[in-house]
Amino acid sequence: MIIDALHFWVTDMHVDGFRFDLASVLSRDSQGHPMQEPPLLWSIDSDPILCNTKIIAEAWDAAGLYQVGSFIGDRWNEWNGKYRDDVRAFWRGDSGCISRFASRLLGSPDIYCRYHHSPHRSVNFICAHDGFTLNDLVSYSEKHNLANGEGNRDGDNHNLSSNYGVEGPTDNQEIEALRHRQCKNMLATLFLSLGTPMLSMGDEIRRTQQGNNNAYCQDNPLSWMDWTLVDKHADLMRFVTLLSEIRTAEPVFDWNMHISLNEVLEDVSIRWHGVKPDQPDWSEHSHSLALTVYHPITQDELYVVCNAYWDPLAFTLPSRKGCEWHVLINTAKPSPHDIYPVGNAPIYLEDSVLVNGRSMIVMVSKQTRQG
Repeated sequence: MIIDALHFWVTDMHVDGFRFDLASVLSRDSQGHPMQEPPLLWSIDSDPILCNTKIIAEAWDAAGLYQVGSFIGDRWNEWNGKYRDDVRAFWRGDSGCISRFASRLLGSPDIYCRYHHSPHRSVNFICAHDGFTLNDLVSYSEKHNLANGEGNRDGDNHNLSSNYGVEGPTDNQEIEALRHRQCKNMLATLFLSLGTPMLSMGDEIRRTQQGNNNAYCQDNPLSWMDWTLVDKHADLMRFVTLLSEIRTAEPVFDWNMHISLNEVLEDVSIRWHGVKPDQPDWSEHSHSLALTVYHPITQDELYVVCNAYWDPLAFTLPSRKGCEWHVLINTAKPSPHDIYPVGNAPIYLEDSVLVNGRSMIVMVSKQTRQG
């Protein structure tokens, strides 16, 4: 019956993909035990009618089975819940997550390399249709679900969120500026990470559910799209638009999606840095990390600095003979100076760069102009 229903949606309704909620439950037998080779999931994976569709698994279920990185099949993509949690934790300023954050930037090789999956296997996301919106992730430290009628017991308690000083909306300009910057930090991380980025509609304009992280039952303004936010947060909309263009246009991100993640990481040169080149701080209390990604074919190089520390840090730039650094992104700057198209990125001539607290800078190297 499940396969027949999927066939109907593809052949009659021309649906081009499916996301399976709590997909791991489909790997259990009639007694509830996980199967090593679940026939239904393999049938979906190999079905000729479904062969050109996207199939995405939420690779866990409500009974505790967690299969991120080990979901069966060759075609299944997976919601990477570890990406969500580790990126949220890093930018919130949690200790002990620097190594995991580095792995998430590179397509989560600690999860996917051992099975030789392609880079797009990992569906990276910060927020989804359930849970906090991006705005609420930086505006509320606790869920506010009383309107759901369950005494605030429903919805996840593990949100890795922060209100940065005031619970909910505030007129405090310093707090509001930090929240806006944190939105840009996480969005930039999402679009620059190796894998398949998934953006929850409305996060590009800071849609809010007033702290409700389980609004499935709210068919009212609490869960509706507030289109006035398009004008209110036009700068963030522009930021996301240019992020998408950079990901498409910059050759360093032109990953070959038909080879394995292992091969992709072997084909490019990646160097990790701290405030000094080639001296990353992997310690428990580190809150900042930088890396350069060099593509040997295009000879393009990106320099990315993520500073989740609350104070500014000065980073010495890696030297590149015959090249100049150009600033693509600086989340601490106001629009339109927070992000530039690749072709218009301004040159940066200093040997070091001051990265504001809780901000991100991305630079691209270009050949020095002659004459």
